[in-house]
Order: sequence, then structure tokens, then C-alpha cells
Amino acid sequence: MASTRRPTYTSTGRPARSGGAGGSDGNTGSGGKAGPAADDVISASRSVPEPGPEGGGKGADPAKPKRAGIPGLGRGRKAEPSAAAAGNVLVFPEPKGKRRKRNILAVAGTLIALVAGLLAVATFSPVLAVDTISVSGTRLLTPAQVETALEPLRGKPLPQISDDEVARLLEPLVQVKSVSAEARPPSGLAVAVRERVPVALVKQGEQYQLVDVEGVQLAATADPESVSLPVIDGGAGAIGQDLFRATAAVLGALPADVLARLSNASAQSVDAVELKLVDGQTIIWGNAGEKELKAKVLAALLKVPADPKNPVKVYDVSVPRHPVTR
Repeated sequence: MASTRRPTYTSTGRPARSGGAGGSDGNTGSGGKAGPAADDVISASRSVPEPGPEGGGKGADPAKPKRAGIPGLGRGRKAEPSAAAAGNVLVFPEPKGKRRKRNILAVAGTLIALVAGLLAVATFSPVLAVDTISVSGTRLLTPAQVETALEPLRGKPLPQISDDEVARLLEPLVQVKSVSAEARPPSGLAVAVRERVPVALVKQGEQYQLVDVEGVQLAATADPESVSLPVIDGGAGAIGQDLFRATAAVLGALPADVLARLSNASAQSVDAVELKLVDGQTIIWGNAGEKELKAKVLAALLKVPADPKNPVKVYDVSVPRHPVTR
């Protein structure tokens, strides 16, 4: 029958030995049953096998599977992670692709912020304010006239100035056909002007007006001989707008060297435009159609050496593919 006494431990922490066969102090006899005694102490102890090289205890059966022993783990109890086990948790490194993407985004954000800051400084900083204006491409106008018209731009930051703004300021100058502006930091603005091209003189009273192909009056002169341009007989008011435009369109198609040899131009109708050279020769042009081809044919005919025995008095290019001279 099993004993009902509970196991106890001695005060020294070492387990007391229980009486057995041949016990001491006469509490038991040889081969007899142990009787109760007031000072008898029943002790119990449990030895934990020391792990061997393969994690098994001493005397472990090699045929049985070996299990890693966890101190303090008994049957029916779940193992609780120790502090050492918690400190040995594996931390996997961050994927290279994710880290690279994060670095790229960080660099891109920094660059965007830097560029935005530089643009803000360049756009509004008085360091880049316009102080000098240089003008090129003027013949009918003087650079001073253009600079005066662009005076409102002085003191304005260069990045805020556009070609449209420059063109708007130069609209009162009819001689300007188009314009482009170029910033020259820190404080310079270069303006290139493209002027309208005068193609003829129109007599108005004692003055001769220089006009372009659209009939825009560009300048005036009292001496037509000082300008190498043909005179349109009768002017825009006398011959009518349609005839004037047809004549001006013809003059606008001529090369500069041919235009300089013309004396005057006239038109009986939009299909009968005639030109006169300074040496008295006549050019029958016809209508304003195929004006580029007619201009090339006429330029080629005028380069042909003159024959003193058969001088050319008329150049007929009204049918440019079959020109006639007589």
C-alpha cells in the first residue's frame, strides 16, 4: 500500500534518506516493516539527466528518437519561451528592391524640393531683374525707339518676361512684324526684331510712303530716288484695294536684287500687272498666281547677257513655263 505521507525536503536543501533494510536507530528490523516514528522524514528528489552530445540524457536509449530537453518542462505543461529564447529571434533583412525604391523616392523628393526652391528664387528674386535691353534687327526703326517702348520691363525679373509681353509692348510700332526675347542673366534682355519689308513707294502729296505687301505704311520720304523701290502708279486710293494688293503681292515675291532694278509698277486689272525697270524695259507679269516661279524665271532671264544687236525690251513671264522675250 502506498504511503500517504507527503515528500519533504530537509532544511539544508539536501534530500533526507529514507530508512530501508537494515535501517538505523532501531526503527526497523531486519526484513521488518518500517514503523512510524516522530522524527522520520520522508524525502524525495528528482534528477534531470544531463544532455549528451546529441541532446539525450545519460543512458538514453539510442533506438528511441531523441528530444531536446527543456528544463522545468513536465508532462501536461506547455513550454514557455525563456528570456534567452526570446533574445534569439531571427530578424530577416529588408529586401534590396524595397530599400532601393525607398532611397530613390527620398532622393527624388529632395531634388524636387530643391528645384522648386530654385525656381521660386529665380522667378521672384530681384537679383535677376532687367537692367539692360539690347536690340537687334532694326532698319526702319532705331534701337532707341524699341528700347523706349520696352521701358516697362525694367526692374521685372527675367523669368517673368515672355515673347508675347514684348510683342504687346511693341504693337504701336507698325514696322515690327514679329519679335523674340532672350534672357541674358543676371540682368540683360536681348530683343531680336523682325521688321516688315517695304516693297514699294506710294505717292501721297509731296511724300512717298514705303509700304509692304499688305499695304502697311512703314515710313515716308520726300526723295524717291533715295530708296531703291518701285513706285506704284496711282497709289492704293487711286487704283483700288484689289489692284493695289495684287501689285504689292507681286513685288513682295521678287528677289531683293530684282526689286532694286524696278522703277514703277502698275496694274490695269488683277490679271494684268506690269513692272518697269530703271533702264526702260517692261515686265509683263500677269496675275499674282505662281508668283514664286515667275520670280525665279524673271531672275534667270535678267542674268542673260544682253545682245547689243537685239536688245530685249519686254520680258513676258505671265506663263512662267513658257517665257517670252522680245
